[in-house]
Amino acid sequence: MDVIQQFELSLLEMGFAQKTIQSYMGDVKWFCEYLKTMGVEQPTDLRRYYITSYKNHLLDLKYSVATINKKINSIQAFNRFLIERKLATEQVVTLRKDRIKVAAGSEGEVEVFSEQEVTQLLFLVQDRSKVSLRNHLIAWLLLYTGVRVSELCGIKLNDIDYLTNTLQVTGKGGKYREIPLRPDLIDLIKDYIRSERQENKHRDSPYLLLSQRAAKMHKDAVNTLLEGLEKYLGFKMYPHKFRHTFCSRLLKRNVPLTTVSKLAGHAHIQTTAHFYINTSRQDKEQAVALL
Repeated sequence: MDVIQQFELSLLEMGFAQKTIQSYMGDVKWFCEYLKTMGVEQPTDLRRYYITSYKNHLLDLKYSVATINKKINSIQAFNRFLIERKLATEQVVTLRKDRIKVAAGSEGEVEVFSEQEVTQLLFLVQDRSKVSLRNHLIAWLLLYTGVRVSELCGIKLNDIDYLTNTLQVTGKGGKYREIPLRPDLIDLIKDYIRSERQENKHRDSPYLLLSQRAAKMHKDAVNTLLEGLEKYLGFKMYPHKFRHTFCSRLLKRNVPLTTVSKLAGHAHIQTTAHFYINTSRQDKEQAVALL
């Protein structure tokens, strides 16, 4: 087993999600390929200069700041792994030095629904001639819980506690979190379960959301139904935009950052701060218009 395979195995042993592992491995393999083009055959032979050279190489290729910083994170994890396995002795990657710093207020801005767009969506999903009860429920779950699309599809019937009105979500790395549910969302879930869901041939499935083809909703089907709603609304819709909107709306209503971070299932509060402390482009335009 070569050192790259050993690194992948270590990530598996630490319980990283499969997508996270794929991201780390892709970044490290690209870095090792770059080193080979520079005549460095052994990835264990890391030098400080290699890191700065690779970062400049990525800048020359016009990679975004976010992508470069993600790759630097992955290489640092690989560097730490080499030290732990005594395959290297020096920590040549330091995030404080190597991550590209961006001036406050100019970070990549998240895309969120405006309050007007939220209102338009809420009106549309009430129309049963255009939106099924299940799709109404999907839109509300995305908007009022901020779950990731994979988490949405993974909701099981027994994840909902009707006594406490809470939803238990299984997030990244198999971590659990509880999200309080609005009373009207609980009512909508009950309506769906005893009516439309009961008519589905997969009604014995443990999963809440069913499709006609499968006993579990697939994320591609969620994307497809949201694209269908776009035709009525005239603005872009995708699952993560709901998640961004959920977090942004909470912060605008002065919910503490720590609470938003827990509800969103972020491993670190810095993740929440990085994405959502920054106001949206629309917020900035409105602020300047007040002058």
